[in-house]
Amino acid sequence: MTVHPSLQPYTDAATHSIEAIAELVKPLPESEWNRRTPCPGWSVRDIVSHVIGMECEMLGDPRPIHTLPRDLYHVQSDFARYMEMQVDVRRHHTSPEITAELEYVLIRRARQIRNESRSPETKVRAPLGAEQTLETALNLRAFDVWVHEQDLRTTLGQPGNLDSPGALITRDMLLLGLPKVVAKSAGAPANSAVVFDVHGPVEFLRTVRVDAEGRGSIDGAPSLGPAVTLSLDWETYVRLACGRVRHAAVADRIKVEGDQELATAILDNFAVTP
Repeated sequence: MTVHPSLQPYTDAATHSIEAIAELVKPLPESEWNRRTPCPGWSVRDIVSHVIGMECEMLGDPRPIHTLPRDLYHVQSDFARYMEMQVDVRRHHTSPEITAELEYVLIRRARQIRNESRSPETKVRAPLGAEQTLETALNLRAFDVWVHEQDLRTTLGQPGNLDSPGALITRDMLLLGLPKVVAKSAGAPANSAVVFDVHGPVEFLRTVRVDAEGRGSIDGAPSLGPAVTLSLDWETYVRLACGRVRHAAVADRIKVEGDQELATAILDNFAVTP
C-alpha cells in the first residue's frame, strides 16, 4: 500500500460502506429502486447514482454535460444543483446498468487507492470549481457514503454497520457542527453549557460551552448545571444531524432535561449537513 497512513482510515471506511451499498442493492428487483429514502428528494436509484458520480469525480472523470429539469423541488441551491447533475443523468438507467457501473467504479477506485502516492495536503477538485486537500476530500467521502448507506438501510429495512469505521468518522464530522448549532443557530445564552449524551452502537458525551462573547466550543468534560441535557440514541442523533427527520417525529427517543425552550431551538436547528 502506498497510500499515506493518515489517509488509510478514510479510504478503508469509504470502501467498506460502498461495498455494503453494492451488497444491499444488487438483489433488489427493479420496483425497489424507485422507493423514496430519508434523503430529501432522492430514491434508492438516486442515492446509488450519487455515490457512483462522486466516485467518478474522485477518479478525475469529467462531469457530465446535462441540463437539469426545472421541477426538482429539492434542488434549492448551487450546491444541490451540482450534486443533482450526476444523479439526474442516470435516472433513465436500469438497475442492472447501475449495479454494473457501481461494481466497475469500485474496481477503478481500488486500483487508484493501491497506487495512491499523493500527500494529504495535495489539492484536488471540490464541488463548484473549488479546491480542497486530498485528506479533506477522502474524509468527506467516508462520511457521505456511510450516511447514504444508512439511508438505504432505513429504506430497505436492513439495519447494520451503525458502529462501522464510517460511523466513527461521521461522529467526528457531525460533532464539528454542534458549537454553531447551540451558540449561533439556537442562540444559547452567554456563559451557558449544553450536554449531549448519546448511547447505542456509538456512545459519547460532549459539552458545548458558550463563552461570554457568545462563541461556542466543544469538549468531552461533563458540565455542572448545564442549561440543557439532551439524551438520545446514536441512530436518532445521526438522522437529526443529517436532516433526515424532524425532532417531533422522534420525540419518544429524545430525553430533554433543563430549559425546554432552548432545547426546542437546538433541535429545530440540529441539521448540520447541506
